[in-house]
Amino acid sequence: MGSFSALNSLLGSGSSSSIDLSSILQAAYGSSSSGLDVTSAVNAAITAARAPETAWSNQAYTVQSQISALKQIQSQTSNLDNDMLALGSLTGALSSRSVTSSNSNAVTASAATGSASGNHVVVVRNLATTASWTSTSFASGTTALPTGSFTITAADGSTTSITADGTKTLTDVANEITGDNLGVTASVITDATGARLALVANSSGAASNFSIAGDATFGFAQAGTGTNASLTVDGIQVSSATNTVSGVLGGITLNLLSANPGAEVSLSVAPNTSQAATVINNFVSDYNALINSISSQFTFTGTSEGVLATDSAVRSLQSQLLGAAGYTYSPAAGSTSIANLSSLGINVNNDGTLSVDSATLQSQLQNNFGDVQNFFQGSSLNGFANSLDQQLTDFLSPANGTFTVDLQSMNSQVSTLQDDINDFETNYITPLKAQLQSEYSQAEILLQQLPMMMKQIQTQLGQNSGSNG
Repeated sequence: MGSFSALNSLLGSGSSSSIDLSSILQAAYGSSSSGLDVTSAVNAAITAARAPETAWSNQAYTVQSQISALKQIQSQTSNLDNDMLALGSLTGALSSRSVTSSNSNAVTASAATGSASGNHVVVVRNLATTASWTSTSFASGTTALPTGSFTITAADGSTTSITADGTKTLTDVANEITGDNLGVTASVITDATGARLALVANSSGAASNFSIAGDATFGFAQAGTGTNASLTVDGIQVSSATNTVSGVLGGITLNLLSANPGAEVSLSVAPNTSQAATVINNFVSDYNALINSISSQFTFTGTSEGVLATDSAVRSLQSQLLGAAGYTYSPAAGSTSIANLSSLGINVNNDGTLSVDSATLQSQLQNNFGDVQNFFQGSSLNGFANSLDQQLTDFLSPANGTFTVDLQSMNSQVSTLQDDINDFETNYITPLKAQLQSEYSQAEILLQQLPMMMKQIQTQLGQNSGSNG
């Protein structure tokens, strides 16, 4: 009967009531089950024992969700801050200039950032040209040339002799000239009449002129002379070695396309309202994306708010943004037609987002561009853009910004919870699993012995019955 005691001890250990051995014996003996499922029993016990881990994992999941949501808001805040930097930059979109030409077939122009607005008159008398020479025709570029020579006199007066010795081809001569760095490029031109050697100055203008002299073998003829472009800008005579003229008008580059000595071309330099409108609309779009993400954290979905509903950093940012929408610009001197976003046609909606009245914005850009620029930049970088940038930087600073501190705290929470899970798994679950595996395995062995013990009991009962008879 010692086996019964051991089994009863194993199965009844820790129980508040005693084990009904007869019920166990009847169930084990009369059941079709092959015995105790040790693995399932151990797994069930371990699952129950891991309840604290489950709670910690759920907490970590919640914090991870907060981290993800906060990083999205951080990214959107960075986008908005980049818009403020663009609007506040003295070399950005609000300082961009566009140039309109009355005859874009004759002259076009581009203006550097910050160039003075105004009108200019250009007359193109002649374009800059490039010096060029061509040889007589030969059978092909790869046919050996007869003996002969010629001399190239470069623009600086230096001379270089080129000699054909009866084995060189036009291609050989072209490669030799180009490789000598004479300020000219040589190539072989092939058409229906044969192949010719063409030499073209690397630069246009009179200063790049060159000449060729030699025997009749090559028969060079001048195809073009290098001349300077001649034009007047606002009545001033100008000469240029190239058809791209810069430095005459501050920040303006002229592109000469055709000559017409008797025709004036008007150029108008003005703020680039298209680029300005684009960056302003980008600001409104990024502001709305951010304010919507923040608002969603305080909106009930079913019975709960967003994961950042209790985050003070998000609540503070929302307050800063809503306050910025009401910003008022007061110039140090004089007056302005643009004192707030509403003056620009940017209005605040009931949900905190912004909407743009494109007609009003375009009108202000066309008629009061200086006031628009002053609103965003101020007289000394103290306008709307700089003001909001400083507020957003307090959140975005990598060193000690609000987002940085908040995310560090959240990551620390996740790390602590994971450490708790790891410690619990190592110091409690692992030894408990080993203990249960051992105990349930012993119980399984004893259960396997039940049929034999049953027979022993029946035999003993039969003997006792016979004695009493």
